[in-house]
Amino acid sequence: MPLQVSDYSWEQTRTAVFISVPLRGVSVRDADVFCTENYLKVNCPPFLFEVFLYAPIDDESSKAKIGNDTIVFTLHKKEAAMWETLSLSSVDKEMMQRIREKSILQAQESAKEAMEAKASARREDQKYTLNVMMKIEEEERKRIEDMKENERIKATKELETWKEHQRKAEEHKIIQREEKLYQQEKQIEEERKKLKHKGLTRNSISRNLATKGRNSEIIFFEKLKEDSIPAPRSVGNIKINFTPRVFPTALRESQVAAEEEWLHKQAEARRATNTDIPELCDLKEEEKNPEWLKDKGNKLFATENYLAAINAYNLAIRLNNKIPLLYLNRAACHLKLKNLHKAIEDSSKAYRIMKLPLRLIHPTKLCKMMLRRFGI
Repeated sequence: MPLQVSDYSWEQTRTAVFISVPLRGVSVRDADVFCTENYLKVNCPPFLFEVFLYAPIDDESSKAKIGNDTIVFTLHKKEAAMWETLSLSSVDKEMMQRIREKSILQAQESAKEAMEAKASARREDQKYTLNVMMKIEEEERKRIEDMKENERIKATKELETWKEHQRKAEEHKIIQREEKLYQQEKQIEEERKKLKHKGLTRNSISRNLATKGRNSEIIFFEKLKEDSIPAPRSVGNIKINFTPRVFPTALRESQVAAEEEWLHKQAEARRATNTDIPELCDLKEEEKNPEWLKDKGNKLFATENYLAAINAYNLAIRLNNKIPLLYLNRAACHLKLKNLHKAIEDSSKAYRIMKLPLRLIHPTKLCKMMLRRFGI
């Protein structure tokens, strides 16, 4: 049974009420203060203090100070007036219970409104933050686009400048050639004028010089044509002879069938390699061999990287789908990954390639039998 505190004191002004409640051994940790517009309660076991206020107060701006075995309340009135008493007079138990319940409901509604206001403020903050981030990203994207556009304009200008420089260089070369031809013709004309004042021998010499001048003009014009027009390509046929394959071994010891089968597999692998498989674009020539891919898949299987091993076996099967070990190794990977249906399918394909009869056995046992028979 809590002890009701009755030896409290209070003072008032027109706007505030000051209540001093003595509680022996009270501390902030142990005191439970509950305050609404018309109700004030302090629960600090074994003490209990409650008062049903004479008029409404502003519970949000009111304060409580705990220290020196005393709680001092500063309650701000909603209406500026002097109270006749601190608490209501002639309050029965039913009325007290109604006031308590009403105060609890008010506190719950206030707490709910505060939570909703806090949640709304949080949403507004998140919305504002999102808008700020979107604005920053938009500005960054615009900055990058402007940078790209400036780089494009700069590259275009540099290209135009280079083209203009090339055009001027070509024009300069043409001008130099024309000047050289003009100097040659001028020299020839000067020689002709000198030879006109001489005798027959000089006339013959002038003819030779004229002939020489014409020949030099023809040579220069031919050089100009050779520089401007490339020579046509020659047409011809190239005949290739292949050395015939000879098997000198006796027929009973000959490996012709095995070699023919090997040649057939190699031809199929080359045809598969020449097909448009995107995965083969980044591979080297020695990596486009199904045997190399099988060994790669075996190494990946040994390191328990089953998905990568399956990818290696898939590419090897696309290159050559007549090798049963590729299906068996891929079935082993599916078995490790618990893909039993795919393991059964690959094991069955391997059996069909080897032309072995299938029996109704458990899928796990089927895969293990194939592994024991061929291994990885």
